[in-house]
Amino acid sequence: MDIKNSVALVTGGASGLGEATVRRLVGAGAKAVIVDLNQERGEALAGELGDGVVFVKANVADPAEVQSAVDAAGELGDLRIAVSCAGIGPAAKTVGRDGSGHDLDMYRKVIEVNLIGTFNVLRLSAAAMAKNEPNDDGERGVVINTASVAAFDGQIGQVAYSSSKGGVVGMTLPAARDLMKLGVRVVTIAPGTFDTPLLAGLPENVREALAAGIPFPRRLGSPDEYAHLAQHIAENAYLNAEVIRLDGALRMPPR
Repeated sequence: MDIKNSVALVTGGASGLGEATVRRLVGAGAKAVIVDLNQERGEALAGELGDGVVFVKANVADPAEVQSAVDAAGELGDLRIAVSCAGIGPAAKTVGRDGSGHDLDMYRKVIEVNLIGTFNVLRLSAAAMAKNEPNDDGERGVVINTASVAAFDGQIGQVAYSSSKGGVVGMTLPAARDLMKLGVRVVTIAPGTFDTPLLAGLPENVREALAAGIPFPRRLGSPDEYAHLAQHIAENAYLNAEVIRLDGALRMPPR
């Protein structure tokens, strides 16, 4: 796909992996809709990047709000790239130290944001992409989802997060099969430990310990490395129905 002049919708686009993806795609010539709950950061980024970039405040699990973001993309041109980076990851064991079971509302919230929210963006973006004129390959768009290595190597306390990301992995192939006749690809990235705002608040010794557990390169991933892969997926039409680990060969231990 030719990124130049295509429109990209990026959830979680105001910070971390999403922000890096917005910056890279816009740098490659795309227009963009930044979707996030953080209005201050989102508007600031849109203002910095200038014409052809807009911010829409939206909860990814809300159908009407995501549809508004998709509509905003349509006002810029043809929505051809959708990248889901929005997510949450609170930690809790299945049975806590006090003997109580995992808080069900917390579990439900993680599933709602990470899994249902990802599917909500996928279904509404794909419906818009299906109306595009196909390129020479018959392609109308690509949806890029974000899972996690926790989908495969979930650690103690990650039962909700791993469940949600495992669901994102599981939807990749059937969604791609559903959408193949429409010319819409679906690919999932499963990142390892990345240097995002979530980790920025940790003490330096903790960050160093996390980096030391990554085989090679022995450092935290850069958000731009995620964005670089997202750009390549958009440009490489033969990538479809695949889950790509981006983790420096990390295989996470139980804790």
